Amino acid sequence: RKDLVDGVIDPDVLWACTTCRACEQECPVFITYVDKIVDMRRYLAMERGEFPTQLQAAFKGLETNANPWSFPAEDRGKWADGLEVKTIAEHPDAPVLLWVGCAPSFDERAKKVTQATVKLLQKAGVDFAILGTQEQCTGDPARRAGNEYLFQILARANVETLNGCGAEKKTIVTSCPHCFNTLLNEYPDFGGKYNVVHHSTFLADLVNTGKLRPTKRVDARVAYHDSCYLGRYNEVYDAPRDVLRSIPGVTLVEPTATRDRGMCCGAGGAQMFKEEEHGTERVNAVRTAQLLETKPDTISSACPFCMRMLTDGLAEKHRTEVHQLDVAEILWSSVSEL
Repeated sequence: RKDLVDGVIDPDVLWACTTCRACEQECPVFITYVDKIVDMRRYLAMERGEFPTQLQAAFKGLETNANPWSFPAEDRGKWADGLEVKTIAEHPDAPVLLWVGCAPSFDERAKKVTQATVKLLQKAGVDFAILGTQEQCTGDPARRAGNEYLFQILARANVETLNGCGAEKKTIVTSCPHCFNTLLNEYPDFGGKYNVVHHSTFLADLVNTGKLRPTKRVDARVAYHDSCYLGRYNEVYDAPRDVLRSIPGVTLVEPTATRDRGMCCGAGGAQMFKEEEHGTERVNAVRTAQLLETKPDTISSACPFCMRMLTDGLAEKHRTEVHQLDVAEILWSSVSEL
């Protein structure tokens, strides 16, 4: 008799999974794999205390500062300095709650996406607020990495905060597909049922209703990369493309592997916080090469994790002439008065 983990499956195989669900997309008999892989990670992390050492820093950050990078929790809202953004405590009746997320709150590059999104919401006259320092990580990295206990601590705390501010009667908008998926599909198990919308969908609606009018030309070939947690997990494929198509001058080009057949950037499944297993080719390098085959001027994404991985992929290939921008940033350049 053998344990399934170690005896049959090498742990490196389990930790190499990006939870992208491409295997489930291709399976002809609809077998689910990701839930089993995550369950085996839980066994390793919770029962045996075995997980990649790099994840220890992420776990510690989540435990002490409610974000995987250990940035001070009190700095979570500093990205909004000068933007006149109200917190939910200051504006409890706001019909829209902007869930910012960890990377968009602390990562210098991702902050620019958040700021562009806020400027677009303000220009469209959207009445919104943020949680500010009340917001914590949704716990997505902990759950994907098998630390279910830590995930549930964060989930229950966030649900209590959201229910306390009446979020069940609001629209929650978020730019992170990982936050989007967790808030929409996993928090109901903890008593949090919310109307959650990804920022690309919200922005597409603002454009369609005429509240945002892209008028300035952005002459560029743009290749759009599908986030796994936005695409395969939640079937949001058209909204970000609709935003890009609405911008004068943009020529949208598609890589061979696209939409539900798109390739993962390599950051999902808590891979953002660890190195690849030995002998594994860097996923972001392969995906970047696929996108570059379209000869783009810009590679666009709608996820802070994808943005980081694709930016690194372009840097590795010394393609500094190709820009990496979120759909919100490209849209803002077309509607801003600057």
